[in-house]
Amino acid sequence: MNTILKVNANFDIIFIQELSWSITHSIPSSWNCEGETLVGVVNYSNWLTFTRISEFKDDFPRVIIYINIRLSSFCFSLCKDVINHRDILLVSFFNNNDIFWLMNVYSDSSHFALKYLKDTEASIQNLLIMTGDFNIWDSL
Repeated sequence: MNTILKVNANFDIIFIQELSWSITHSIPSSWNCEGETLVGVVNYSNWLTFTRISEFKDDFPRVIIYINIRLSSFCFSLCKDVINHRDILLVSFFNNNDIFWLMNVYSDSSHFALKYLKDTEASIQNLLIMTGDFNIWDSL
């Protein structure tokens, strides 16, 4: 991820699916002299990082959005109140008093994310980008 973010610094937005969660470093602990391991994703100084925080140890999100800091004036915001799913990431931003949306989707072989979107009553207007790894196979 470091290489992707460094090499693609001229891009504005990068969507990643099936990202790698790993031990980033050890943090001090009051009850463990060796410290506690911090598991996370790569953060890079020139990028805003948007991902859902895992509620359970084995429930890591499979989508992330990196937004170049030169776009930070658009006030990007993670919208877990609209969609809160480990395989769907919804980010909003403002431009000329209008709200716009970006959505990154990963759908596994069971298509849980796509079924969730189909069954969700969320009204999302001005969706500019919806992309992802949909894993939908077609015989053609």
